[in-house]
Amino acid sequence: MSQPMNGDTGHREDIHWPSLFAAISAISAVGIAIGLGLPLLSIILEKRGISSTLIGLNSAMAGIAAMAAAPITTKLAHSFGVARTMLWAVLFAAISALGFYYAEAFWMWFPLRIVFHGTTTTLFILSEFWINAAAPPSRRGLVLGIYATVLGIGFASGPLLFSLIGSDGILPFAVGAIAILAAAIPIYIARNESPALDEKPSRHFLRYIFLVPTATAAVFVFGAVEAGGLSLFPIYATRTGFTESQAALLLTAMGVGNMVFQIPLGMLSDKLKDRRLLLSLMAVIGLFGALLLPLLTSNWILMAVVLLFWGGSVSGLYTIGLSHLGSRLTGSDLAAANAAFVFCYAVGTVAGPQAIGAAIDISGNDGFAWAIAGFFALYVLLSIGRLLFRPKEG
Repeated sequence: MSQPMNGDTGHREDIHWPSLFAAISAISAVGIAIGLGLPLLSIILEKRGISSTLIGLNSAMAGIAAMAAAPITTKLAHSFGVARTMLWAVLFAAISALGFYYAEAFWMWFPLRIVFHGTTTTLFILSEFWINAAAPPSRRGLVLGIYATVLGIGFASGPLLFSLIGSDGILPFAVGAIAILAAAIPIYIARNESPALDEKPSRHFLRYIFLVPTATAAVFVFGAVEAGGLSLFPIYATRTGFTESQAALLLTAMGVGNMVFQIPLGMLSDKLKDRRLLLSLMAVIGLFGALLLPLLTSNWILMAVVLLFWGGSVSGLYTIGLSHLGSRLTGSDLAAANAAFVFCYAVGTVAGPQAIGAAIDISGNDGFAWAIAGFFALYVLLSIGRLLFRPKEG
């Protein structure tokens, strides 16, 4: 049975690139498909005359599917193996991606969403477990920084593909399905190197949410701020006087920060004995960045600079949180905790837009910044409290 560890010991220190390449390239291919599919599906539903409320309801199936898939993923991987479970998930994700084109009735899009996002959640959980298990402890942050950067590029490539091929015909659906199927190639090649789950997790799934709370709370805040911030920031920016193109460029600055800071942050985390210090710092930067937003509405350049660093700090919660998780657990416990990690992210993506949207309705446009600051403030209290009352984790 795997137990929380006090530091990283007893593991190889060289980076086993073939295994890591398989996991990273597989999930990046899925990222391209998701980045292409999300705007594609919304546009097609709008063309069919579906109301915004129903489109939003259908999109919400993503978070529900992720929360449903997370608890059973580790059980499937234990029964069938990590690589085999991932290969089946790739197949069902590709079939469902193509299925949207042939599904004429709107109700059919709900089970398709559940299958698509449920299987891609399985791929995320097992890929991140694979990466965490294969990464040498002293360079885990670097490896996860590379993973986050490549994944970010994959997500960014999806909308670019969408802008090039459009939404007409079967082509965009076929491209998405092919991108997902391409993920099977590196998984199959490295199937014999995937981590084994010979033991069942030692705890109930819900226990893993609280086993390493600094990590799971970090990814909850990341999910809430990312989903709520990205979906509502264009509204916030245009209401403060920026044009739509200026708002889009501000989001681009945030996205650039998401990508360029992950490897440096990962390398920095490898130098620290306790990654919780860096997580606390990221949360403090996120808090002050959010509080600064209402003060920068008259200066687009300053807003862009703040969002550049702020975007890196927000994404750092995910990367460093995942690295912290990997430093604390091994084996089946790590796989189950990784599932709980993704579960908390999914909960955040559901809670964030609701809380931030409500804050705007109640407090006016600045409620956007106050709500995001509230998420960060709660995490700052948690992380500092853990550092004070649990100075050493054993």
